[in-house]
This record gives sequence, C-alpha cells and structure tokens, in this order.
Amino acid sequence: MNMAKKYIIQKSPFIVPTTDGKLIEEHFGKATDRNSEVSIAHMIAPPGWSEPFQTPEFDEYTYIIRGKKQFIIDGEKILLESGQSIKIKKNTRIQYSNPFDQECEYIAICLPAFAPETVHREDE
Repeated sequence: MNMAKKYIIQKSPFIVPTTDGKLIEEHFGKATDRNSEVSIAHMIAPPGWSEPFQTPEFDEYTYIIRGKKQFIIDGEKILLESGQSIKIKKNTRIQYSNPFDQECEYIAICLPAFAPETVHREDE
C-alpha cells in the first residue's frame, strides 16, 4: 500500500536574494520545489520601492494583505489597497511599485511559475 503523503506543508520558503530591500519568500515554485506550473510568494515591499517595467510570459495574481501597491498597466495607473486583488494577463507591460510611506505586504501567484528568463524586465 502506498503511504506517500498527499500534501506538503511549506515551513521554509526560499528567500529570494534582492538588492532593493524587498522581502520575497517563495513558498512554491521553481526555486523552492522545482514546480514550473505555479509559483506562490509572500512579499513585503518597503516604502519607496519600485521595479522596472516588465512584460512577463505568465499570468500574475496579486492579493494585498496590508498597505497599498501601485501598478502601471499599459500606461494606466492602478492603486490596490488591503483586501483587494488583481489578475494581470501574460504579455502585458507592467510596472509594480510602492511609492507610499508604509510597507506593502502581499501574495503573488504566477501561472506558469515565475522565472527570471520569462519576466522580461526592461533593465536586463
């Protein structure tokens, strides 16, 4: 009889090295469990944080836990606050930022999983 577990509890997410003060804890995804289908990450963006524009090859879902996050999607500025969420379709040009004076904590889910070679940041 196969007694293999049918679940995985993630107790030690992969901490993605950053140089911009942002905390990225990947709970499931390529860096953590070699999963290329989906990535799930917990993030904390410090006040004043921003990323370059990018055009990812994956859909990205974001749920804001606390604080606010700014999105520039195809030139449109959108602001999300605690308790709100958004789905951004793949191949959409976007910039993420936290131009506010408090941290922004959120969950990001990417389908398929996030990968540096498929995010297409404009400064790289």
